[in-house]
Amino acid sequence: MMLATNSNSLSPLLAQNPGPSAASVRKVSNLIFRALSNSTASSSRPEPIYDHPLNNYSGITLEESVKTNSGKLRLDSWISSRIDGVSRARVQSSIRSRLVSVNGRIVDKPLRAEAEDIPLDIVYEDDHVLVINKPAQMVVHPAPGNATGTLVNGILHHCSLPIGPFPIQEGLSDDELSAFSAEKDYVGDDCSAMGESSIRPGIVHRLDKGTSGLLVVAKDEHSHAHLAEQFKNHSIKRVYVALTCGVPTSALGRCDIPIGRDPYNRLRMAAGHGLSKTRHAASRYKVIEILACGGSALLEWRLETGRTHQCFFQNQIRAHAKYLGIPLLGDEVYGGTKSMALSLLKRHSTSEFHGKLLQLVSGLERPCLHALTIGFTHPKTEERVHFTQLPPADFAEVLTELRTINAEKVS
Repeated sequence: MMLATNSNSLSPLLAQNPGPSAASVRKVSNLIFRALSNSTASSSRPEPIYDHPLNNYSGITLEESVKTNSGKLRLDSWISSRIDGVSRARVQSSIRSRLVSVNGRIVDKPLRAEAEDIPLDIVYEDDHVLVINKPAQMVVHPAPGNATGTLVNGILHHCSLPIGPFPIQEGLSDDELSAFSAEKDYVGDDCSAMGESSIRPGIVHRLDKGTSGLLVVAKDEHSHAHLAEQFKNHSIKRVYVALTCGVPTSALGRCDIPIGRDPYNRLRMAAGHGLSKTRHAASRYKVIEILACGGSALLEWRLETGRTHQCFFQNQIRAHAKYLGIPLLGDEVYGGTKSMALSLLKRHSTSEFHGKLLQLVSGLERPCLHALTIGFTHPKTEERVHFTQLPPADFAEVLTELRTINAEKVS
């Protein structure tokens, strides 16, 4: 078989002079796989990417492409879901037998994460943990099509750690191919120990490629296990800020809607009842400012989830925002497309601002989502520590432009 911080102080803080813009990393225009299907362009009413899984797989070769604005993807899970009757075990056997290729390269063993001298914005560091301000457009883990220039490559160099293996089945990238995997998670039993099957340093949680902000990294096995347990127990404090298309009907709200695979686009998640393989997901939001006469809003988000499977929810805010009808500004995958955003913003503003809005929306290169605060119990001292990092320049500039049209502080 050939298979190819304080919410009241947030607004004035964001009005200050923003820091340097995020460094960009190499982008890939297309990722090509054996036995993969094209992802469809995001729209408010997406079409299914295929009518049904293939069921005649004997002796055939499938070669299709997936666009880079899709989400995270497990290679073995995707192939097995694409072809009826093919188990993940069989797909994994095909991978080991060199029967799968990505971007023309045979995939037969784990990637090796190599140390690279990449500038890192380190917010805090000691002998046990690192807190890093990840720029937007930087991928966390190495993957086919993204084997270098990742956060892990930079951490390996910074910490002078040995080269570590990265299992190919764990994912093709954080956001180039960033649909969730219901079968495997980065936090929990599968990843709570830093053994040969997991990468060093200890990445205990992730941020999407397009998401900027704070991320904690373990530097030893004890810290990794300790932090992983905190994620499982949901004792990690995580606060995000986002700019939305439109304004929610309530200034305070909670979205308690399960998340599963999007039946119309298997490379992303969807919030809703009746989906297959859903998991409980709950998010709280608070409107901080109404912007551009109601065409947008600045929201604070806090995640509430179950005891396990935290990395299952790396796109939780994006999926819940879409479900609530307020997709994130700039989120082409989850409904916040440029055309929709521009139409909405124009509808809520006078014609004198339409030129500015066109320029603003055209310049969006990622979802306007930032991991503002992270708090956890230090694995060595057992003290509670908190860190806050203001959004980068691209986020702050969009916020400033929307404020010039109109701003109404809510909380």
